Amino acid sequence: METELFGICPFTTTQVLLQGKWAMLIMHHISEGPIRFNELQRKLPKMTNATLSTQLKKLENYELIERKMYNEMPLRVEYSLTEIGEKFRPVFDSIEAFGLEYIEYMKNGE
Repeated sequence: METELFGICPFTTTQVLLQGKWAMLIMHHISEGPIRFNELQRKLPKMTNATLSTQLKKLENYELIERKMYNEMPLRVEYSLTEIGEKFRPVFDSIEAFGLEYIEYMKNGE
């Protein structure tokens, strides 16, 4: 039922686009600038190569990120946000602001 609302409900659509434990963190790291697979892997050490690869393919299929392959040796591949993916940057800023505020709230026991 939830996926029936994909493309209709903005919350369901966004939730489907960013489903998975790692999708938002991957998007966050890519939003900092073009990044290679191994760099992403180092930033997310608990994620397996297979999971990272799967998540990247999903985000690429949703056209939130793009994969650019350079014709050089050794082969170089970088991931970056697409034009529509770039529009998610203010959301990251809001999530960060809320997260920081909530961390303070937890520390103060309020």
